Amino acid sequence: DCEKSPGSFFLRVSKAFQLQSPHLFQFHKDGFLVLEQFFSAEECDSMRRQIQRIVAEMEVPPHCRTAFSTREEEQLQAQGSSDYFLTSGDKIRFFFEKGVLDEKGNFLVPKERSISKIGHALHAHDPVFKQITHSPKVQELGRKLGLERPVVVQSMYIFKSFLAVTPHQDATFLHTEPLGRVVGFWIALEDATQENGCLWFIPGSHTNGITRRMVRAASGASTCVEFVGSEPAYDDKQFIPLPISKGGLILIHGEVVHKSELNSSESSRHAFTFHVMEAKGTTWSKENWLQPTPELPFPSLYT
Repeated sequence: DCEKSPGSFFLRVSKAFQLQSPHLFQFHKDGFLVLEQFFSAEECDSMRRQIQRIVAEMEVPPHCRTAFSTREEEQLQAQGSSDYFLTSGDKIRFFFEKGVLDEKGNFLVPKERSISKIGHALHAHDPVFKQITHSPKVQELGRKLGLERPVVVQSMYIFKSFLAVTPHQDATFLHTEPLGRVVGFWIALEDATQENGCLWFIPGSHTNGITRRMVRAASGASTCVEFVGSEPAYDDKQFIPLPISKGGLILIHGEVVHKSELNSSESSRHAFTFHVMEAKGTTWSKENWLQPTPELPFPSLYT
């Protein structure tokens, strides 16, 4: 079954942007919006320096070294069987590229090149990422989008060393009732190009609902999560690339179909991303893998 989005709340805009109704119309139409030079080079470099410190201090028990994957069967094997992933919503945890660990969970490559992403609560527990997430310009952007009670549900630092990310919709993993209440903020900390794995989108695909969900499995199941429904086969010709310069921000509607290709270059493509939910009149699915906890209820975007 397809779930339809009931009129979701949602060009490329230059640095001195004023988010006007034509831009909001474009966001409604495409399901994404590019805001170039939204963050300064200094802000990007501060996030990169902070993540270097976090990685330098990283100590992950070998049995917790979960390989991050976006292919469904591998996801279920790696993340579905790992409590480390399922309980990461209110913590800072590390997820590794495929093939960088031996059978005992020891590193085969330098650890700074082994990580795929760090998630899912940098916005809550790290001062640098907390300041960026709640920066005045992000709050102002939320208000221009018409968000009345936005809360931050998760954040991730993505290294993009090798891995391709298969076509997906964020609402598959972050489901709400009604749909259309989640928006991603994706920040390029380096230039993102077609060679190093920029994002690709199918314009207008956020209007077709969702056909697949990742949900918490029933207790006693062999994995912690399972997929319900299936992802349709997408035509590669429908995707358009969105290269973006360092400091640029891409707004991503929760139901727009997007992907990224392999990083075939010698350069990295670091990004910081977080997701916001309009909490007013919205129910967060209790079946989502990610759940607020007593220690970390979803914090308000507005401070």
